[in-house]
Amino acid sequence: MNRALLKTRSVRVVIVDDHAILRDGLRALLESQPDLEVVGEAGNGRDAMKVVNETMPDVVVTDVTMPLTNGTDAIRVLKRRHPELKFVALTIHSTERYVRAALGSGADAYVLKDDSAKELLHAIRHVLQGHKVLSTGVSKAVVEGYLDGPSAPEGLLNGKLTHRECETLKLIAEGLRNKEIAAHLCVSVKTVEKHRANLMRKLDLHSGPALTAYAFENGITAKHA
Repeated sequence: MNRALLKTRSVRVVIVDDHAILRDGLRALLESQPDLEVVGEAGNGRDAMKVVNETMPDVVVTDVTMPLTNGTDAIRVLKRRHPELKFVALTIHSTERYVRAALGSGADAYVLKDDSAKELLHAIRHVLQGHKVLSTGVSKAVVEGYLDGPSAPEGLLNGKLTHRECETLKLIAEGLRNKEIAAHLCVSVKTVEKHRANLMRKLDLHSGPALTAYAFENGITAKHA
C-alpha cells in the first residue's frame, strides 16, 4: 500500500492475541485513530488464518506466542498466501531469538507490549510504506545481533548444523521436551521434531541422550543460543 492509498481510505487491521482484555484495549486504541479500522480479531494463529482470509486486511497486529498455531507460524503461512500483507509482531519478548523468529517468519515490525501506544501506531503506519520497524524497546544489542547474523561454535555450523538446529540441540541438552522447545523457539512441535530428526541424521546419533552428550562435548551452551 502506498501513501496515496493511505489517504483515500482507512487502513484495515486484524488483531491477534490470546488475551481478550488486550484485544479490547488494542481495538479501542486503533479505532480512536481516524485512519485505522479494526476488521477482525482472533485468539490464536489458527483462527487468525481464517479471519485474515475472510476480511483481507492491510495489517495484522499479532502476538508471537499463543496456543494452537503460534504467531510466527501464522505469519509464515499468511505471508506466503498474501505477500502484500503487513505484520506487526506485538509481544512481551525482547530477547534476540524471538526477534529473529518473528522477522525470519516475515514480520515487518517488532514492538514490545510495554512500548508506548505511539510506537505501535508508528509501526503500523510505517510498515505500509514499505519500512521495517523495530521499536525502541528492542535493545540495541538485540538489533545488532540480528543484523550481524547468527553465531555458533566454530566449525559446528560449517556445513553441518544450522543455527536453529544448534539452538534445538542446546535445549535438548537442557532436558526440555519438544513442546517446551517449540514454545522457547516460537515454532511448532512439528518443526522441532524435524530439527531433532535432522540433528540425528547429520550427527549420526540415534537417541536423545546421545544428542545431549554431543552437545556437552562440543560446548553447546546458553551463550550459543
